[in-house]
Amino acid sequence: MAANGTSTSLLIRNARIVDGTGAPARDGSIAVRDGKIVAVGDVPPGTLPAGAREIDAKGQVVAPGFIDVHTHFDPQICWDRLATPCIEHGVTTILMGNCSLSLAPVKREDQRALAGMFKQIEDIPLATFAAGVPWTWETYPEYLDFIRKDLGINVAGLVGHSALRSYVMGAAAQERAATPEEIERMCGVLQDAVRAGAAGLSTSYVDMDENMKPVPSRFATRDEIVALGKAMKAVGRGIIQTVPVFFNPPQQLENIKEMAEISRQAGVMCSVAPIVHSASNTLWSDSLKLLAEENARGARVYGQSMPRTFDINIRLSETSFLLMGMPAWNEVMRMPLEERRAGFADPARRAELRNQFIMLRFGIPTLDEVFAVGRVARAENKALEGRRLAEIAAERGSDVVDVMLDLAVSEDLETEFSLTNFLHVDPQGVTAILSDPNIHIGASDAGAHISQFCGAGDTSYLLGRWVRDLKAFTLERAVQRLTSELADAFGIQGRGRIAAGQAADLVILDPNTIDRGTEDFVRDVPGDANRYVRHATGIDKVVVNGAVVWEDGKYTGARTGLVV
Repeated sequence: MAANGTSTSLLIRNARIVDGTGAPARDGSIAVRDGKIVAVGDVPPGTLPAGAREIDAKGQVVAPGFIDVHTHFDPQICWDRLATPCIEHGVTTILMGNCSLSLAPVKREDQRALAGMFKQIEDIPLATFAAGVPWTWETYPEYLDFIRKDLGINVAGLVGHSALRSYVMGAAAQERAATPEEIERMCGVLQDAVRAGAAGLSTSYVDMDENMKPVPSRFATRDEIVALGKAMKAVGRGIIQTVPVFFNPPQQLENIKEMAEISRQAGVMCSVAPIVHSASNTLWSDSLKLLAEENARGARVYGQSMPRTFDINIRLSETSFLLMGMPAWNEVMRMPLEERRAGFADPARRAELRNQFIMLRFGIPTLDEVFAVGRVARAENKALEGRRLAEIAAERGSDVVDVMLDLAVSEDLETEFSLTNFLHVDPQGVTAILSDPNIHIGASDAGAHISQFCGAGDTSYLLGRWVRDLKAFTLERAVQRLTSELADAFGIQGRGRIAAGQAADLVILDPNTIDRGTEDFVRDVPGDANRYVRHATGIDKVVVNGAVVWEDGKYTGARTGLVV
């Protein structure tokens, strides 16, 4: 379908076809009609009607559109039906609603509390909700109907367990286990959502709301989650995603075991995100071993991991899940901006802020090595860019916290501080995770924590760094990991392969130049908010359901995305 809803035909010639199955690349053409692939390889004359658009791929690679299975675009898709900048990185399908959070189902009186959970857990400001989320729905099917109009990217959505419990149980959702009657009602609401197009359920073992109270999903029993899984199984579709207690190794392993048991009992696939590499413990390898053992015992439980290092930017004018996990810092970070500036400048608060910063040092053993000044707001501080805060503190006979706060206060809290290369760094260890058959490439968090990092771009980074530079994967295998493996595992039908009858989601790319681009900090979010974005290089064109949505470095205006 074209942007105006009429049928369209497309012939891509001279392509190096990497079809998503892992098979060796081959040369040929791809014919597209009415949003579907109709021929691959040799395209016989007459396959397409006269006037079909032709694209000369000039030896470039054509792959199936990539799938990102861990995003939080639920709010953004309300005002940005392209989920920018994902499409620029070859992503044609996003799975949102992860980590127990979705924007439906929700009753009017619970909208503010749900927005508060997104604010606390995904760092999406309340002002952005007020300006960009219209709340014209209550049920999940109504939410899907709202976002279907003018979609430029395909969307699969999970029903957030916290939203579901709140919808059925009200305030009791954060107080107790559900009764059998309440579980039955939740199952019915979930089944209605899946019938309308939801891809499954997301839950969480770890998250807290803005009042630092466990989110509703954490009050659920295993029996409740199993019942919800069985309810989806009865409809014929649905997976369960969860967040483990990732900072507590024994607890993460227990979470994996429980999800494995839920998978066996309910008969659905379960996904645990994230699994990350750390040089300080063996949790990553223990998790891989446990996933293999549980799947050998009949479970279908998989981890998610990402190809990028876990890098974070901190701006005291924004939000920071790292800082807001420390009570004294959280208190100041929640203040209005002018009060926040005064709070961080207040000498009476400094001792407590310094003392609690030890929590961050404990969580990041290499903090002094990786904590640096990023971009500064004033020219007189330009020489500090890129320098480690510990080094500056030593020169000044000061403390890292005081150096950080003094600099930030002098720049109206606009200074960027960066934490880089402290987690998921070692190429050998990360390759072991990304290569494991019980791991899916995911955990991007695109759409969340937008003032701290850009989660979009993992697809470009995988093909640039891990395929081209490190040669850890063949191009064919990496594309398979981003396409057919994810489509099959997450129940996204008819996508992920270049084959006749499949949806025409395609990306034309140059494997020699593909890259995720640098992070840019821009103010383009409703509510006068900021975010980091990355613009890819090496992506020539992106096709969604047969229409070219991205080419020559810009969006075409086509809106052919679907709820899948």
